[in-house]
Amino acid sequence: MSVQLGYLLPTRERVMHGQPEAGPLMALAERAEDRGFNSVWIGDSLLARPRHEPLTLLAGIAGRTKTVELGTAVLLPTLRNPVVMAHQVATLDQISEGRVILGVGIAADVPNIRAEFEAAGVPFEKRVGRMMEGLRLCKALWSGEPVDWDGRWKVEQGVLAPTPHRPGGPPIWGGGSAVASRQRAGKHFDGWFPTGPDATGWGEQWRGVLDSAREAGRNPDDLTGALYLTMYIDNDVAKAEKQIETYMEEYYGASAKVLARHQASYGGPVAGAAAWLKGYADQGASHIVLRFAGDHEMHMDAVAEIRASLGW
Repeated sequence: MSVQLGYLLPTRERVMHGQPEAGPLMALAERAEDRGFNSVWIGDSLLARPRHEPLTLLAGIAGRTKTVELGTAVLLPTLRNPVVMAHQVATLDQISEGRVILGVGIAADVPNIRAEFEAAGVPFEKRVGRMMEGLRLCKALWSGEPVDWDGRWKVEQGVLAPTPHRPGGPPIWGGGSAVASRQRAGKHFDGWFPTGPDATGWGEQWRGVLDSAREAGRNPDDLTGALYLTMYIDNDVAKAEKQIETYMEEYYGASAKVLARHQASYGGPVAGAAAWLKGYADQGASHIVLRFAGDHEMHMDAVAEIRASLGW
């Protein structure tokens, strides 16, 4: 089974370290494409974990790349007006000639994210319903047909132009490992895109997503099984694992042990990384996005070696 590999750009890390310039990030995206990655991804946050606005930066990357898909890992649609977002995503999909993947999520229930929602004037407790209605409105607008909408947002005979390059709009992958998130992915989205757990646990949950798709009358073969993993390659396992702990705590401002319950990671040599990734592929994962806890150029080379060893 061929598995696609994605690369998460370090937008959060660069801002944290006082290096917000976009040029080096776009250069990393170009390097990822040159090293054979299938996709490039950007996270999303307004104030809780400051970083570059993903749709804007992806537009710049679209102009400097030719083949990699361009994804959000994950976008928080609830923080955006869906009419504006539909227009932005459609334009990005036109710039990239149909290379967009829209990873979406509802956001974790932690104090700084609640504060972010409050700052944006969005009720946190209503985020699931707002996200789902907003995405339905986006899809209606992406049809190019006149849209009448009477819900949280009001649209009368609204016609969006341009529509996305990809007919009907980009694929939408739902993030999150909670039961409700998995059910939403199976019933409504084009893929499932969590941050863990381990390979066996991911496989069990993925089969539940596929069951939800069947129950909704959908073809489970139409869904993409994806995930987002954190990695640090070093022959010294203790050093690699310590690097991941330090990285995660700095990134999230929370205990690495707590984070490890929800986010899968690997620290160790190349051979072990290959076996770790293959474990997910054996469970049905077809698109794996990698976040590196340091030295991105070295890790791109290491992943190229892993890919060759696995025949991906």
